[in-house]
Amino acid sequence: YDALHGVAGTYATRIFVEELGAAESSLLNCVPKEDFGGGHPDPNLTYAKELVDRMGLGKSSNAEPPEFGAAADGDADRNMILGKRFFVTPSDSVAIIAANAVQSIPYFSSGLKGVARSMPTSAALDVVAKNLNLKFFEVPTGWKFFGNLMDAGMCSICGEESFGTGSDHIREKDGIWAVLAWLSILAFKNKDNLGGDKLVTVEDIVRQHWGTYGRHYYTRYDYENVDAGAAKELMANLVSMQSSLSDVNKLIKEIRSDVSDVVAADEFEYKDPVDGSVSKHQGVRYLFGDGSRLVFRLSGTGSVGATIRVYIEQYEKDSSKTGRDSQDALAPLVDVALKLSKMQEYTGRSAPTVIT
Repeated sequence: YDALHGVAGTYATRIFVEELGAAESSLLNCVPKEDFGGGHPDPNLTYAKELVDRMGLGKSSNAEPPEFGAAADGDADRNMILGKRFFVTPSDSVAIIAANAVQSIPYFSSGLKGVARSMPTSAALDVVAKNLNLKFFEVPTGWKFFGNLMDAGMCSICGEESFGTGSDHIREKDGIWAVLAWLSILAFKNKDNLGGDKLVTVEDIVRQHWGTYGRHYYTRYDYENVDAGAAKELMANLVSMQSSLSDVNKLIKEIRSDVSDVVAADEFEYKDPVDGSVSKHQGVRYLFGDGSRLVFRLSGTGSVGATIRVYIEQYEKDSSKTGRDSQDALAPLVDVALKLSKMQEYTGRSAPTVIT
């Protein structure tokens, strides 16, 4: 566990070492520091480099990695889950926790009240909710929307693609809780195999999940410090195109013939079922017939520059095709997203600032 020199280092020592019996050597950067040890306390594949290398995902990783690794950010509300040489996307993580919660986590043994995700988060959780007949909510980005649902007793587990996962035990996102949830699932999956040679691993659990529910290949392209005027024009064009889906589909087929048709498109808005408040202009969505999605969101339109985020999601139900390289599987939709939005034409950018 890598605390990235954040506040949860002390808690990690108490919980993982003193309570659960893990070796102290399994803790990384668990002394809280005001400057986070000079690092950036973000639990992702870029900034949690020491953990990523230890788990066999780095370029210079040679030693045999452990079976499970995790990190949390400075205040430990966001988390990253890793298996041996294997990264679990936040969207998959919340879906897998929800799918296994009742059997694996005693707190949920009497059932789940409902589940929720932020709109840009992949629809992996939707498929779990449908299969398990759970109440499901799709909310705008912002934890307050989850908080309302949990306060009203309508939601037990929720999450977002930006590495936040939580439950109604405290109604907030909780990185340590997410780690314990995964450890509980691993313990349950291995309860009859503790003396065996081959334990059920994080990767096994994720691949079993894909085999049952399908896989949502997922990536996010961030274009930072874009001219605000150009960014607004790009978004306005995406909205205006939605008036004729036949024209949109004709254009898409000219870009890629191997992509499903768009069956719905809108600008996402949300009416809170608890307080009745309405949140408009929460992102532009293009929904495809095979369950895939393109989402475009704009933020920070001040004087410094805007950020355009493009969320690209390809749903694959065929279990024989769920093991592909993510970027290969997403390549056709990435092509469509960038050309449909005229990203380079509006922004002058030939590549995103960050790919997640």
